[in-house]
Amino acid sequence: MLITGASRGIGAATALMAARAGYAVAVNYLNNALAADEVVRQIHALGAKAIAVQADVAKEEQVLAMFAIVDSQLGPLSALVNSAGVVDVASRVDAMSVARIKRMFDTNVIGSMVCAREAVLRMSTLHGGAGGAIVNLSSVAATLGSPGQYVDYAASKGAIDTFTVGLAREVAAEGIRVNSVRPGVIDTEIHASGGQPERAQQLSAVIPMRRPGTTEEVASAILWLLSSGATYTTGALLDVGGGR
Repeated sequence: MLITGASRGIGAATALMAARAGYAVAVNYLNNALAADEVVRQIHALGAKAIAVQADVAKEEQVLAMFAIVDSQLGPLSALVNSAGVVDVASRVDAMSVARIKRMFDTNVIGSMVCAREAVLRMSTLHGGAGGAIVNLSSVAATLGSPGQYVDYAASKGAIDTFTVGLAREVAAEGIRVNSVRPGVIDTEIHASGGQPERAQQLSAVIPMRRPGTTEEVASAILWLLSSGATYTTGALLDVGGGR
């Protein structure tokens, strides 16, 4: 399994859960090598195989190099989790720069699409593969729009929803299932990167379950979609948002 953005948060939790399920795991990271190495160390402690692979998914040449490393060190790819993503500080659309919007879509949308493309080239029976599964990370923001905060982020996740449904139907007869998980407010470090470290707790009152979710709760949904328990599920958009 290749998990992008796996050095922290949902990606890291998914990597550890995947290792417990028997996967050899490629832990992709952008900058934090220490965090990625720690995830790999924890996986090795579980008796599973893992490697850390640096790559910026927004840059095609780095994605190609990453997949080549996974091919050579872990063997045939059977699962991809597109977890890498960025957010930004709260802003109205009329104050957003083109640079901000391009960064959001380069990573959250184009990066996920290029990684999925490379996975399909390896998994599809049309290309001699043995099949596989892809899970994209969307967000409940895709349905809410995130007005006054980050409409650009919400729009990028709306694109992921559309991409998930389209790709799922495109490769359904080629042994590949494609689904999306849409987390709601999850207690992860991503809120701090958007300048709101306490956001998850502050929003508890607007969540029907009255609490933020955990990374493990999202990882469980991802692992189910990749599992033999979901063999007739493709093109699904699975909300993990506490009812929000």
